[in-house]
Amino acid sequence: MKIVSYNLNGIRARLPRLIEYIEEQKPDILCLQEVKCADEAFPIEDIRSAGYDGVWHGQKGFNGVAILTPGRPAQVRRIGLPGDPDDTHSRYIEAEVDGVVIASIYLPNGNPVGTEKFAYKLAWMDRLRVHAQALLAEERPVVLAGDWNVIPTDDPDDVFSARAMASDALMQPESRAAYRRILNLGFTDAIRARYPDGAVYTFWDYTAGCWQRDAGFRIDHLLLSPLAADRLLDAGVDKEYRGREKASDHAPTWVGIED
Repeated sequence: MKIVSYNLNGIRARLPRLIEYIEEQKPDILCLQEVKCADEAFPIEDIRSAGYDGVWHGQKGFNGVAILTPGRPAQVRRIGLPGDPDDTHSRYIEAEVDGVVIASIYLPNGNPVGTEKFAYKLAWMDRLRVHAQALLAEERPVVLAGDWNVIPTDDPDDVFSARAMASDALMQPESRAAYRRILNLGFTDAIRARYPDGAVYTFWDYTAGCWQRDAGFRIDHLLLSPLAADRLLDAGVDKEYRGREKASDHAPTWVGIED
């Protein structure tokens, strides 16, 4: 089972790239982030024409998450992250596919540091930790897939330049601590389990020739519960899709688990 996390940076703008990826890679589960469209504008007919169906939680112009699968749509378990009924951001959707609980997650960016946006990021991550702990208590295979907007370490394996990113919300001690608290519940970072050493980037900014210089960093993560980690076969980044015409600034990041 190939489970992919793919931040599209706008599904309408990247629809040709999305359909291209579906047709070439044929993932079993495709978790999308930053679809940036209202529910009624989600291009489901184009996706169905490619042989997939989906469930989604949209928001006009911002955020938005979805889970696509071949054939019938996944069985939705939850739309939205619990813990704050006043939260209007579309950042979390959870479904069940062939006995595996899948979440597509788009964590807040948090910039600039020191503002209400950074406080919202940390509060959102704390809510996610509480919900992730509840998922673990179900003792089922769980995959938390998405754009976490956290660079885990200063190591060149995770970021092209820790100095250049030092003031960014993605690298703050508080952001990393919140990420580690979730990881330390008992989840496995699929990419680092497969590649314990070496640069594995998932994002390259559009500016300053970042793609051409390979000046990227790793913020797209797939965290596996113990029962999912026991089935881990492989993981990786489909990096070449970042270099295609009018591509997203993220590359599809994936994990393969035994059926």
